[in-house]
Amino acid sequence: MIHIVEGLGEAADQRLLDSMFEDRKRLFIDLLDWDLTVVDDRLEVDRFDDAYATYIIAADRAGRHLASMRLLPSTRPHLLGTLFERLCTDGVPVGPDIFEITRLCLPPNLLRPERLRLRDGLIRAMVDHALDRGINRFTGVVTARFREQILAMGWQGEALGPGQDLGGGRLGAFAVMIEPATPAHLEANGLHALSDLSAGTIAAGSAT
Repeated sequence: MIHIVEGLGEAADQRLLDSMFEDRKRLFIDLLDWDLTVVDDRLEVDRFDDAYATYIIAADRAGRHLASMRLLPSTRPHLLGTLFERLCTDGVPVGPDIFEITRLCLPPNLLRPERLRLRDGLIRAMVDHALDRGINRFTGVVTARFREQILAMGWQGEALGPGQDLGGGRLGAFAVMIEPATPAHLEANGLHALSDLSAGTIAAGSAT
């Protein structure tokens, strides 16, 4: 099941959010060794996880986090505008209909086909959310290699500047347009919506 949690969520969302922050800590800090903030020795939560963030979360039948991404409004502090503006040759795109994609969290213990299925399902849910909320463009910062994959997914996109070596690897910024035809273009390129997360996915409690 896909959950859209906006801001800090409701009380009923807290268990799902906590499991997401726990899995983010296991992936980004324990496995990838990123220098990020840890809360209560178990949660990866940063300054952008506030009332303005939106989370696209895939959960299993038990309501536990499987995979997720975070969306941040470009009109407020966000990663590209705050830390990586040098990656944008003509300036960071900003506007009420532009959001940033961050913190794509996928379970590393799954086989590649299943990880891709979850990733593509999150992207399709993100696009549906964008069309519903009037979001016309997404930006993001990823490795230069992953940026090539993103721009080839079937939507209209562009690199915002050349890739640059910034300590942790070669990074690049991108923007993709969201239009009514975008879901069909993604579908034609093999990016399908998640229809049944129980088939072939991991059990609750072992996401990362």
